[in-house]
Amino acid sequence: MGLLPFLQRLVEKNNNYGEQPTPMIVFLGDSITQGVFEVKEGLGGRFDIVVDPEAVYHAKLKRKLQTLFPNAPITIHNAGISGDNAQGGLARLERDVLRYQPDLTVVCFGLNDSGRREAGMDDYENGLRGIFRKLKAADVQTVFLTPNMKNTYVSPMIPYQALQDVAVNCADQQNHGVMDAYMDLARQVCREEGVPVCDVYRKWKQLYEAGVDITVLLSNHINHPNRDLHSLFADSLFDLIVFE
Repeated sequence: MGLLPFLQRLVEKNNNYGEQPTPMIVFLGDSITQGVFEVKEGLGGRFDIVVDPEAVYHAKLKRKLQTLFPNAPITIHNAGISGDNAQGGLARLERDVLRYQPDLTVVCFGLNDSGRREAGMDDYENGLRGIFRKLKAADVQTVFLTPNMKNTYVSPMIPYQALQDVAVNCADQQNHGVMDAYMDLARQVCREEGVPVCDVYRKWKQLYEAGVDITVLLSNHINHPNRDLHSLFADSLFDLIVFE
C-alpha cells in the first residue's frame, strides 16, 4: 500500500489551486515530533526543554514538498507531546487527529514505550493497533515512522545527575536489544495492519554498525536527534511519499 492518494492530492492542488482543498498531514508522536531538542537545568531543580518548531522533521518535510509543489500549500498539524507513548496517542486520537480529518497521518512512537521494557510490549502493540484501526475506519491514510536510536553510553556532556541516570537506563535499553525488540514488534503490527513503514530506525542502526557515534548525534545526548539528523526523517518521508 503506497502513498499515491496523498501524492495525487498534492498534484491536484498544485495544478488547480482554486478548486481543490488544502492537503493536511497530522503528525502524532512524542517529544521528537513535538520538536524538543536540548534539555537544560531550570529553576528549582526542574528541567527546561528547548523546542525548535522550524528544525523539526515535519517542518523540513513541508519545505521539501513545497519545492516540488509550490502552488500547493500544505497544512501541518503537530500532535507531538513530550513523554507520550502509543497508549497516550490512542487516548487522544479523536481530539488531536481525527477531528481534523487529515489526508495523511504519520505516527511515531516507541522511545518512551520501550522505557517499560518487556512489561510494556503488550500496551505498545495494543496502542499501535488501536491507532491504526481507528485511522483506517476513518479512511485516513497512515504511515508509521520508526524513531531514532537512544544513546549507547553516558556522555560526559550531560552535566546533571538526574539526566545521567536517565542516560544510564536508556543506554542499557539500546545496548541490550530492548529498542530493537520494540521496533521489530512495530514492524510486525504494521505488516498485519497494512500500514506502510518509514523505517528510519533501521538507518540509524546502519550508521551505528558502520562505526558512527550515535550519542553525539543526539542533541540531549540521550534520545533527541540533533537538528541535522531531523533531516534524515524528513528525507525518508519525502522519498516514501514521492518515490514509493
